[in-house]
Amino acid sequence: MLRSMYSGISGMRGFQTKLDVIGNNIANVNTVGYKAGRVMFKDILSQTVSGITAPEEGVRGGVNARQIGLGVTLGAIDTVHTPGSAMTTNVVTDLRIDGDGFFAVKASEDQDVPYLTRAGNFTLDGARQLVTADGLFVQTEGGGNIVMGDEVTAFSIAQDGTIIAVNADGTSAPTDYKIGVVKVANPGALEKLGGNLYRPNTNSNPDEVQIESAGDPELGTGAIISGQLEMSNVDLTNEFTEMIVAQRGFQANSRIITTSDEVLQEVVNLKR
Repeated sequence: MLRSMYSGISGMRGFQTKLDVIGNNIANVNTVGYKAGRVMFKDILSQTVSGITAPEEGVRGGVNARQIGLGVTLGAIDTVHTPGSAMTTNVVTDLRIDGDGFFAVKASEDQDVPYLTRAGNFTLDGARQLVTADGLFVQTEGGGNIVMGDEVTAFSIAQDGTIIAVNADGTSAPTDYKIGVVKVANPGALEKLGGNLYRPNTNSNPDEVQIESAGDPELGTGAIISGQLEMSNVDLTNEFTEMIVAQRGFQANSRIITTSDEVLQEVVNLKR
């Protein structure tokens, strides 16, 4: 069979994956804290028809190797962690990280390694605990749940994550709670779990996950902005352009298969 037919199949398979990623990006164009994905390709190992001939001065010249490529394969599916646009909500518990870093959340106090998220649409539940939309506990600096007592009638959140409470008598004072932020060495390696959550692993951060203070210039964790949400960083203009490229690439590779089939048909017709 012709090599070109298998090259065309690999190209169609690759562009189908690219379309899958583009479709997921467009579907999450309004998802809070979503980070777009992108597909990178690489060529498959080439078949060497003839090797290299070394030159000898005054005797013979060198000859380059002759290699035939065998198609394309998936190189990587990257998560692009560029900042998304800010949406002002004026809701105190809506938080946005202005810079690098992730919020740390846990499903229970027994969970050792927290989940990470950029989605800051938090709320107070019936027990006055600060939780995510799915009921996960927002963690403080150093780890711990946030519980606002009944004596707190209102509160605000500073850029360093400190929760400033307004008591029933009208006085205000900083609480012991300080929303923590996790800095990740390689955020592209974080495992997506769904629900705007990421799971740390050995390639995302070699050290144990540390919940640090927000707004620290040395750590680069970024400041916390209350009353705003970080929206998706999906660029629809770029996504639709890439969709056209993927569609035409898929179409071109299908033509390779069609042409290869016609060539094979001619070979078969040599014997009538």
